[in-house]
Amino acid sequence: MEKWHIALVAISGYLILAFIIGIMAGRGRSFFSLSEYAVGDRSFNLFIMWFLMGGTIFSAFAFLGGPGWAYSKGAASFYILVYCTLGLMPWYVIGPKVSKIGKKNNYITMGDFLGDRFQSRVLTVLVGIVAILAFIPYLTLQIKGMAYIFNVLTYGNIPYWLGALFSFGIVVIYVATSGVRGAAWSDVFQAILMLTIAWVLGIYFINTLHEGVSDMFVKIAQENIDFLVIGKENSLMSEARYSSNIIISMIGFVMWPHLFTKSFTTTERRIKTTVAVYPIFALFLIPVLFIGFSGIGVVPQTELERPGQILPYLITNHLTNSGILYGIVGAGALAAAMSSSDAITHGASVSFGRDICKALFPAIKENIELWIMRAAVFLVGFISYFIAIFGSDGLIQLLLGAYGPIAQLAPGVYAALFYKRANAKSIILGLTGGVIVTIYYQYFAENSIYDLHAGLLGLIVNVLIVIMGSIFISQGPEEEKKAKEFTTI
Repeated sequence: MEKWHIALVAISGYLILAFIIGIMAGRGRSFFSLSEYAVGDRSFNLFIMWFLMGGTIFSAFAFLGGPGWAYSKGAASFYILVYCTLGLMPWYVIGPKVSKIGKKNNYITMGDFLGDRFQSRVLTVLVGIVAILAFIPYLTLQIKGMAYIFNVLTYGNIPYWLGALFSFGIVVIYVATSGVRGAAWSDVFQAILMLTIAWVLGIYFINTLHEGVSDMFVKIAQENIDFLVIGKENSLMSEARYSSNIIISMIGFVMWPHLFTKSFTTTERRIKTTVAVYPIFALFLIPVLFIGFSGIGVVPQTELERPGQILPYLITNHLTNSGILYGIVGAGALAAAMSSSDAITHGASVSFGRDICKALFPAIKENIELWIMRAAVFLVGFISYFIAIFGSDGLIQLLLGAYGPIAQLAPGVYAALFYKRANAKSIILGLTGGVIVTIYYQYFAENSIYDLHAGLLGLIVNVLIVIMGSIFISQGPEEEKKAKEFTTI
């Protein structure tokens, strides 16, 4: 039996176990309960919350894209550590308020929250559309990661399309079956596996390919000192781009609907505790970046089709000849991608069912809405899978491109909680204007203004429109009533 055969068996064993955990998580729960599918009956404890929130960020972006950026862009990759450490801090302030309001009014999505606060069905639908448009590239990132792992660890014997179909197909089935609880308990198992493997690999490659961390960075500095600086002449990223990447990632982090709605799955106290212990996850990103740095000067760039393949390449060429070990490491990398893809797929399905379909057709009964959500798991999954297989964007670029539009939800959320004068029309205009500006500078303009992240430019326009709109546009009676309720909780 060849080495890749053994690795494939080990990876398949992990996938079967993840599938069983995901399916069993929903056992004994009401299969026909919308509240159970969407928010786990608002009963998640601290243990589940920490792994659920942490597993979502420690994704293919971190496990594959992180080393890829460290390998190809050097010091610029440290932005990942910064925003991972600080990204959840805003949730400490807004999370408990959102949780209390959500429990009182039985919300399950961000669209519920904003639509009711501003008394606007149009806003609810718009939030759902923006969420879906941002979810798809984020999910595409995870699927690409799964495809990389299968293809490289099996020396090309498993094609991209099949590896992605096999692993993501499992995610789709247990999410459609068990909802958020299936995603949550799978994330617990997957997070423990991937975090352990991350540290083992980081330490192994540093000490095998170099003589420790200090020796590794000395070699990089001797070869190209510009690789380890940001914003200076010949560096790979300007100060403006580096800083704006961090800012937009921090602002957008909690605005992801699948993360925002976790406020509805637990209590106010558990949210604050989760935020307090969350930065521990940043410690597990350090070895991931070190993996990428360890490949500099060791792996010629001509050997890789994409920088995101540096980890699989190091595993297959500089680890050992043990097929079982290959398989275990591959399982850890798959766990990183799957721990995010299940939460994203679930979030997209709930947004589609509640924020779009229910908002457009209010007469839909709860059981029909639930089946629409389950069907949306397959619909969104198929679209993302298609883009992942036939698209060519890098992992980090996909993530940064997704963060821009999703950050445009922030003005509406903060205005709902803290700005009494905000009204529906100004929020809708701000959100629309911000997304248009973001998309233009992200995909059509040759250069961004001052090299800032496109999402930050959109956010500036968004906030200005909201402020000006609140001055010149009056609130309706119901809006005034809701404004007092939301801002005084």
